Amino acid sequence: MDRIFEQMPVVISSLNIGFIQTLKLFFVTLLGAFPLGLLIAFGSMSHFRPLSYFSKFVVWIIRGTPLMIQLLIIYYFPGLVLHNPVWGGGEAGRFLAASVSFILNYACYFSEIYRGGIQGVPVGQEEAGLVLGMTKSQIFFKVTLLQMIKRIVPPMSNEIITLVKDTSLARIIALQEIIWAGQAFMKGSHGISGAIWPLFFTAVYYLIFNGILTVLLGRLEKKLNYFR
Repeated sequence: MDRIFEQMPVVISSLNIGFIQTLKLFFVTLLGAFPLGLLIAFGSMSHFRPLSYFSKFVVWIIRGTPLMIQLLIIYYFPGLVLHNPVWGGGEAGRFLAASVSFILNYACYFSEIYRGGIQGVPVGQEEAGLVLGMTKSQIFFKVTLLQMIKRIVPPMSNEIITLVKDTSLARIIALQEIIWAGQAFMKGSHGISGAIWPLFFTAVYYLIFNGILTVLLGRLEKKLNYFR
């Protein structure tokens, strides 16, 4: 036990660095996936069939394959097959490849949530807006969008919580996030080897972060109850 207390400062410092990388990947994914998901949703609902079929095909591919495989393909395919290592080397290149993979993956999942939210708004409201002289863009932003947000908050919250845990998959391309940092002490890191407790301790970081997100998303859902 005394040995664990001696190792604690070193372990916490390393886990904090890994968790910062996890947070960066989490927020970059949300910033990219939210707008891209909406664009894909519009593409899926488009009356222009080639665009609609293409959007639905991309969503089918991404949702039908594991995120881990997508990470490996996006990171290794350009260099090993095309002989063009677009991501470069080092941690920055791995982070960029992981960000692209996560954004594309979650944008496709978000697009289906957006599509369900938009199509769930009664058609009669759009017709009423047209009768009142509103343009289609005005109807979307002032009527459809607000009601869509209320409908998609619960499923979107679930995906956001899942994203927190999915960031750990980035270690498959050696991105040094928090799980990587915790696992390193089993193999030998900072003079510590054969220690498994730092890996278990990473769960505390996920629990705290997910707890904060759950509270914030719950409050957001309550504030949108005026649509009931």
